[in-house]
Amino acid sequence: MSISAHGAKICGLSTPETVKAAFDGAAAFLGFVFFDKSPRNVAPEVAARLVEPVRGRGVQTVAVTVDPDDALIDRLMATMRPDLIQVHGKETPSRVREIAARAGVGVIKAFSVSSSADVDQAAAFDGVAQHLMFDARPVEGSVLPGGTGARFDWGLLAGRRFSRPHFLAGGLDPWNVGEAIKTSGTPLVDVSSGVERGPGLKDPALISAFLDAVKRAKD
Repeated sequence: MSISAHGAKICGLSTPETVKAAFDGAAAFLGFVFFDKSPRNVAPEVAARLVEPVRGRGVQTVAVTVDPDDALIDRLMATMRPDLIQVHGKETPSRVREIAARAGVGVIKAFSVSSSADVDQAAAFDGVAQHLMFDARPVEGSVLPGGTGARFDWGLLAGRRFSRPHFLAGGLDPWNVGEAIKTSGTPLVDVSSGVERGPGLKDPALISAFLDAVKRAKD
């Protein structure tokens, strides 16, 4: 499946209205969170119902997990049937391979970034994961690995090249995503809290504004 020129993923979707806004705005990826400590957490069966209207219509669905066990992978593949599984924990390259083989779909491996050394560690996963994602390191004590609104120095990704298109995440919103794309040179972007009116409450208007801003930056 080809990647939209918009190159955007809207993450943490939980309602039909926000799924429609992301799809109508030509998001390339729709993300659903399966992590019980997140305000965006949904059950696999709920996600399955949400993705049904857009399945096979040119958008890739992503199951976002943190150190998932085999039971969760199996449940996701039996219900939601995502196109990709995102892992946002302490997974090793061998575990990423295991997940991809078990699920039969590609894996997005996310990294918490605060320095160039954090970007360097992704080399071990390049070619193992289908996509790499660089997210801001959460503040100390946070129970969430992402979706906190924190951001890092986008310049750390400038000039970086990987075997597959990679994502920039962390603190993006409709007002700064254009600058983030230009500074980092990253082909794909991911947003969660930046299109919310409250924790876990996605706003269709903000989703549309974000996708419009990405399109303008890519044109």
